[in-house]
Order: sequence, then structure tokens, then C-alpha cells
Amino acid sequence: MEPNGILPVVLTIAGSDSGGGAGIQADLKTFQAFRCFGTSVITAITAQNTKGVTAVQGIDADVVAAQLEAVLDDFPVKAAKTGMLFSAPIIKAIKRVWQKHTERIPLVVDPVMVASTGARLLEPEAETALTDFLKLARLITPNLPETECLLGHTISGESGMKEAALELYDRFGSSVLVKGGHRLGLDGRVLDVLYDGTKFLTFTSERLPEKNTHGTGCTLSAAIAANLALGLGLQEAVAGARDYLVGAIKNAPGLGEGYGPLNHLWRDL
Repeated sequence: MEPNGILPVVLTIAGSDSGGGAGIQADLKTFQAFRCFGTSVITAITAQNTKGVTAVQGIDADVVAAQLEAVLDDFPVKAAKTGMLFSAPIIKAIKRVWQKHTERIPLVVDPVMVASTGARLLEPEAETALTDFLKLARLITPNLPETECLLGHTISGESGMKEAALELYDRFGSSVLVKGGHRLGLDGRVLDVLYDGTKFLTFTSERLPEKNTHGTGCTLSAAIAANLALGLGLQEAVAGARDYLVGAIKNAPGLGEGYGPLNHLWRDL
């Protein structure tokens, strides 16, 4: 909370998850957990639960732009994040509005392309628009499959993650957090690599059961944005967000038959 008692405002631009575990719903829960006021721009509606995505419908690009204009015209947004952007027209509409605000609002871009279940969350023709949009970000947070998709080659080991982060920075000019998830680890621990344009920082955490991991990418990027809104530097924002994510996984409520959601309010237990 700011000195005047006003909650820092954070914005999420993402899709809706009817199961409540990812997307807009996860982001708003995360903002609340960090004592920030969440605002939102919905890009698409999904029919999904812990078992998968069964339907997706994009919102009209003009309506997406109108949502974004409405929020930015009235709220003192301190930081923002994007998740599922879905289509090229939507990405281009967001970019047109956002370019008027890039200097004053740090933007975290989670380049959501494919759900963990394999469902496509970004239209193939939108990939070019997405790569162009990444240049507006303060930080991009791709997982390994997304990193490989962006770069067009496979990645293995810590050295490969560092090389990939450097390559993404050179290409887009944004700080990069390459997320190892459950695929890469050191001595049974999960590894993430941050490159801020001058140095590499590695983060490790214990490997947790993979059952309740729905919405982890959304939650991490939302937590980083919330920390930036609270005035933390990038390294501290990432470190704090990772710690929060570990707690949210450990305290997952065990809902659903598939990959269950996290407990975003675990700190209040």
C-alpha cells in the first residue's frame, strides 16, 4: 500500500479461464494477495477446467482496445502484464493503445502460446504480431517450449538457457526470464534464468509435485507485475514472485480431476 493509503493499481490483459485457475482470474487473485488493486482487459473467453480447454472465443479487437483505453484513462496503473493475447488483430489493437503509455508503465509479457494440455491459445498467424509486441516489454517470461518456439531451436542445460535469454534480449531489447519449470533442474531443483541486459541471475527452488500446477505461468508473471507496482527492482520482484508461487503450489486446494489450481491466498491461511 502506498503512503497515502491507496492500493497500487495493476493491470492484466489476458483471457478468461472459466475454471478460475489461470488467466484473468488467477491474475486478479494474485494482485489481491499482494495488496494491489487489480484491473483487467479480457482478450478471449475460454471454456476450460483442470482437464483441458474445450472452446475459445476471441473478443472483438476494438472492444479489447476500448477496455484498455477505459482503464488507462481513469486508473493510475503502476504496472501491467499480458497473458493470452489470442490473435493478431487483438495484439495490434493493444499495441496501438499501449505505445502511448510505454515509458511510464512497466509491462511484463508472458508469451502464452499453448496450454499445458496442448490446446493452442495463440492463433498461428498471430506469432509474428506477438514477437513484435515483445519489444514493448520490460520483462518477458517464456517457459522452455515458448522460448524454443520464439527462437526456432531446442534448449538444453543451464548454459543453453543463458544463451537463449541473451538471444531473446538481443532480439527484443527486453529483460528475459527463461523458466525451466519441471523440465530442467539442478540436483532435483527447478531452475529459472533471468537476464536484465547486463548480468545473468539464476533462481532455483525445490521440485514440487506436478499435479496442482494449473496457472503457474499466469500467477508468476502477475506476481512480478505486482511487485514492480509496489516499487521493487526487477531482481527483487522476480525473487519474491517465485517464493510466492512455491507457496501457492504447496498449499493448492486439490480441486478438479486434472491439473489442479493453486491457492493464491495461501499467505492468509
